[in-house]
Amino acid sequence: MPSDAVLHQAAALCLTYPDEDLIARLPLLREAAPQLRGFTDHAAVTPARELAAHYQRVFAAGHRHGLYLSRWRDGPTPRRAALDRFESLYRRHGLECDGGRPPDFLPAVLELTARTGDTSVLTEYRGGLERLRARLAEDGTPYAGVLDAVCATLPAAYG
Repeated sequence: MPSDAVLHQAAALCLTYPDEDLIARLPLLREAAPQLRGFTDHAAVTPARELAAHYQRVFAAGHRHGLYLSRWRDGPTPRRAALDRFESLYRRHGLECDGGRPPDFLPAVLELTARTGDTSVLTEYRGGLERLRARLAEDGTPYAGVLDAVCATLPAAYG
């Protein structure tokens, strides 16, 4: 069983737009994080165009599978204070959130978690992650397995 850090890094890659880099890394991801094999096996046999189109359908802006954590708590317009907290967390660990995405973008938070071992934000947003996981499962997308694996690394949700 890989460490949680390896799983979080692999999950971050799986939840980003499926480009050539992701396709090239699938064998490594499959080996490093066997919990993600449902997704990696699917991605390995799905034509790149189809995989990209599926990602866009699933995670399109305004869709019910948002990858921005604060939106699960604050709604479609996250409060500046929530985003500032994410930015502060990156700075506290000597990192910057770049790439043109808001700092609460789940793949970026997973990468931060992998690098630092700090699961506090994922734990804080566990309820939103569970709702996202459930919606992905309802819609039958292989991305549900990625969220299953991430949620399994976190403490049990409170009552």
